[in-house]
Amino acid sequence: QVQLVESGGGLVQAGGSLRLSCAASGSIFSINAMGWYRRAPGKQRDMLATIGNTGLTNYADSVKGRFAISRDNARITVYLQMNSLKPEDTAVYYCAAYTPAGTQWGQGTQVTVSS
Repeated sequence: QVQLVESGGGLVQAGGSLRLSCAASGSIFSINAMGWYRRAPGKQRDMLATIGNTGLTNYADSVKGRFAISRDNARITVYLQMNSLKPEDTAVYYCAAYTPAGTQWGQGTQVTVSS
């Protein structure tokens, strides 16, 4: 089992930046890749960015060029740097770890962008 804890959410004005962190613990060597998702009020959870064990990244078109996913060398913490934030980025942001046993999820962290 992998446990994930997100942090770094909060309230920010439009145009501002935030950096989210996701700390992994437990069976971290079972993690194949990690990702960030978000769920806006009344909407489904959408993938934003993923990073594989080789460092290969993938982004949703909605955040490409504004958000950047990265991780530390020990692959224990994954980050999401969010720039040029917009009110429509307001959502609960979730960290995910892809393992052979399935996808593990964090509890989420709220990001609110005011206009």
